[in-house]
Amino acid sequence: MKICKQCIQPDTRPGIFFNEDGVCGACIWNDEKRKINWDLREKELQEISNWAKETTTSNYDCAIGVSGGKDSTLQAIIARDKLDLKPLLVNSEPAGITDIGKHNIENLKQLGFDVLTLRPNPKILKKLIKRDFYKYLNPVKITEYSLYSSTYIIAEKFDIPLIIQGENPGLTLGTRLTGVGTDSNALKANELQTLSSGWKEYLEVEGVEERDLYLFHYDREKLEKKNTKGIWLQYFLQNWSQHYNAEFSKKYGLKTRPEDFDYSSIGTYVPYAQLDTDLTQVNQLLKCIKFGFGQCMDFACYDFREKRISRKEAIDLVKMYDGKCSDEYIQKFCSYIGISQKEFWYVTEKFRGPMWKRDKKGNWYNTLLDILK
Repeated sequence: MKICKQCIQPDTRPGIFFNEDGVCGACIWNDEKRKINWDLREKELQEISNWAKETTTSNYDCAIGVSGGKDSTLQAIIARDKLDLKPLLVNSEPAGITDIGKHNIENLKQLGFDVLTLRPNPKILKKLIKRDFYKYLNPVKITEYSLYSSTYIIAEKFDIPLIIQGENPGLTLGTRLTGVGTDSNALKANELQTLSSGWKEYLEVEGVEERDLYLFHYDREKLEKKNTKGIWLQYFLQNWSQHYNAEFSKKYGLKTRPEDFDYSSIGTYVPYAQLDTDLTQVNQLLKCIKFGFGQCMDFACYDFREKRISRKEAIDLVKMYDGKCSDEYIQKFCSYIGISQKEFWYVTEKFRGPMWKRDKKGNWYNTLLDILK
């Protein structure tokens, strides 16, 4: 077990890449950004946008997947107001959508966008979420299938030539060893770490048929034959970052958590994290139990790379917040899938990573914290 020599990201992240100097893929990308000719990237983005406007046979030039978070608003505004595109915003409503999530989707409508919301059959979705909890300890896995796939499905059905996605995890998280790679091609979203196992595995769930899974996968080959393009907007924008996107979107009405919010209840310190559904708070706790880090580690590394905090401050934040989740969110999740908290912790213990050890009092302790220096 080791951490990056520049930031503090651990090597326990699935698909993470470290070079021979012990630097993680996310920091490598951060260094590479300084050498990129962003004027050429912006020119390429404009050429792609012009192509979409010239070739579309639809009422829309592009389709944009929106969740109601910070990136969604920025993507929509950039597409319409900077690239002069006519976008269709596609929202796959998650299970347990929050009031903030509802507000932010409604805000996009009030900003003058066409928004199409898809909601997978809630009975089927609940079965799949419960199955992913028991099989992977990753209950939001299936929701990522619908989150990504919905935009591609609609683009294909509406003959929209361009799909605009936001952030490529291969760059931001350093998971360049996954099939998604580090280029601008977002048609490869079905090779993301979470999605790479394929949608057909859900056919093993009792009472689930292939037609029940329509909104959880897309036909990449069909899109490629139609010459549909998919891009990661992050690839083209020099200013793209978690913080910048949030501040930009707040100017257009994005709602985040209030200043008096108890951030220890969600295991991070940023007000714009995981806004659309509370299921993600539990998922971040489970991620920390499996891999030794949660969403605070992610955001602390982002902020360190962008020089908003020092390495020591990043470590202190991780030790203060990472892996925490209030009982309220855990109980809400248990009630949703119909299990007791006793069952929740019984299942969770089966996946606990080797970085966790018992202290003298018998409590679990994350030894990853000991190597953060």
